[in-house]
Formats: sequence, C-alpha cells, structure tokens
Amino acid sequence: MPHDDAIAATFAPHDHRECAHRVLDEAAVRLAGQGARLTPVRRRTLEILLESHRAMGAYEVLDRLAAEGFGRQPPVAYRALEFLVTHGLAHRLQRLNAFAACLHPGHDHHPAFLICRNCDKIAEAAAIEVRDALTAVAAQGGFRVERATIEALGLCATCAAEGAA
Repeated sequence: MPHDDAIAATFAPHDHRECAHRVLDEAAVRLAGQGARLTPVRRRTLEILLESHRAMGAYEVLDRLAAEGFGRQPPVAYRALEFLVTHGLAHRLQRLNAFAACLHPGHDHHPAFLICRNCDKIAEAAAIEVRDALTAVAAQGGFRVERATIEALGLCATCAAEGAA
C-alpha cells in the first residue's frame, strides 16, 4: 500500500501509463492465481479506469466501451465492473457511486480513499490501523465487520495551495 509520498504522487501530475502498465501486469498475475481471465471487455474496462486517478460511474464506462464497439447495453459495463471488484482489481466508492481501479491489485488490502472534492482525484491510503480500530469497536458490541469502505473527502495539496474553497 502507498505511503505518504505515494499518496502525494497520486495527486501530483504524472504519466498514468506507468501506473497502468504496473497495475495491468499485477492484475494478470492475480487473475492467473485465481483461475480467472481478463477478457477483452474486462481488460478495456480496467484500462479505462486506469487512465486517471479518478472514479468513474458505470454509465461513463459504458459510453466509452460502446464507442469502442463493446456494446451499449448496461450489463456490459456492470458485469465487467463487478468482475473487477470481485477479483480485487477495482474498488466501488459509495460516496461517488463510482468505480476506481485498484492501484495495488497484487496485494489484498482494505484501503481508505482520499477524495479531493475540488479536482475529484482519489488516492488509496493504507488503512489497516483504521480497519483494526473499527473492528475492535464493533466487536465490543458483538458486531462482526464483514466489509467496510472508508472514504475521506477533502482537498489535495495542489487544490489546497490554489485556495480551493
């Protein structure tokens, strides 16, 4: 999982092709270990999500897929996105009702998402301590956490420096 420098780099301008190539390579290894395949529509969906560090809605992904000849029916995008989420290659962000490529598919993890409310970029942050604390608090009440998505809304350093309100 990323540390502070990697989070800062996510919000800074950079060449996304390097991120995309690394993630696609890690995704192929992960799927091979799971006995699953990255079909052309699944691969293209992941590539679309990897084009920037932003979350995308299913219909935005569908529009892109349709423009490239993959079909215009909503199940095309939803099935591909669900496959990516199920296999740890993408995350669903509830607050945004959108999906983002997992930037660390080679590792099982439970990230927190840092969402810039101004530029809409997102970063994955290591959140094992937060997850452990939540699990401990829940356990005190007899509750067992099965899934949690932690999303923090704020300003990235660039937007904060530019004086975004």
